[in-house]
Amino acid sequence: MLFKKRTFFSIVLITLLAACNSSAHKKNQQKDLASTAAPVAPLPEAELKEYRRKINNFYDSNLSHSGFNGSMLVAKNGYVLFEKYNGLVRLRGKDPINASTPFHIASTSKTFTAMAVLKLAEEGKLNINDSLQKFFPGFPYSGMTVKMLLNQRSGLPNYGYYLEKINWDKKVNVTNKDVLQTLITYKPELANAINRRFNYSNTNFALLALIIEAVSGKSYADYLQTTFFTPLQMTNTKVYNHADSATVTPSYMWNGVQEAFTFLDLTYGDKNIYSTVRDLLKWDQALYTNQLFKQSTLDSAFQPYSFERPGIHNYGFGWRMYTLSPSKKIVYHNGWWHGNNATFYRVLPDSLTIIILGNKFNRNIYRVKPLIESLTDLHFSYEAEE
Repeated sequence: MLFKKRTFFSIVLITLLAACNSSAHKKNQQKDLASTAAPVAPLPEAELKEYRRKINNFYDSNLSHSGFNGSMLVAKNGYVLFEKYNGLVRLRGKDPINASTPFHIASTSKTFTAMAVLKLAEEGKLNINDSLQKFFPGFPYSGMTVKMLLNQRSGLPNYGYYLEKINWDKKVNVTNKDVLQTLITYKPELANAINRRFNYSNTNFALLALIIEAVSGKSYADYLQTTFFTPLQMTNTKVYNHADSATVTPSYMWNGVQEAFTFLDLTYGDKNIYSTVRDLLKWDQALYTNQLFKQSTLDSAFQPYSFERPGIHNYGFGWRMYTLSPSKKIVYHNGWWHGNNATFYRVLPDSLTIIILGNKFNRNIYRVKPLIESLTDLHFSYEAEE
């Protein structure tokens, strides 16, 4: 009987110790997660002050005196060096722009579309060398692949241009399916031979969004939400829905006149994601790890694919880039739609991130190369860019 009592108390003691160890382990896990969520300062205080001085000088000379209406964030190793919000959500309203104000990031949306396709490829649900006929029966251009849409080498003309030529009724809002159907029906002339050279075209990414939907069985918006936005806690990021037209952040011309909705405003994949500088920093940081992608997938996204023209400027899978040397690469994507401006630079060798978003057209938003040069030892030529 005494043996049974000792055994019983031993079991209870072991159980309690195990529970305590488990609780301690969970606390340590939470502590580890908390430490990764709040990056420590990457530089000594004196160097941080110098960084901030240079960034403030850039902001004051390029943005604050040029009617900037938007948000700006600069980070190093995920640590925020500079964050500023200026202006009003609605120019004739009272609500100031803040950390939760989402902006239309225009073509910067292409980074999400491309990475969504690569995620599906990584999971074996598609192959980037698949022919487009596999997804679009009746597609009239033979030899065109998913990869050629991703790296902008398909030769497809921009739908905004060829719809003009076929006299599209501008009272009818264009959808992604309309883009596909007009290609099948009208067979517009290619901008260049298939895979002959780089040709930036929004048509490529409107079609990629349809492929994401066909393969995933979800809407483009739902797939991005469940695959990227929710896991990364990008709480102020979403794909535009026409039902949101009265509540989304409006955009303005440089002179303050509000931009009107047009027949091209419903297509997605090439544009139509709204986000914030803080959410985009979460996206940026996830791409430095294997949290979402294998390293081989990231490497494929960030390598150049077009070499017809000499120079350091190139295009990967949904990313523009400057390849200054094999170990010095800047990947980025600008955006411009109506009065919305976006620039999203990832200076890989320095783990430096620069994000500027605005809803009142301001060309100075794109002029960040001098800032990069002031904060790093990198130097590059100033080439024309879209």
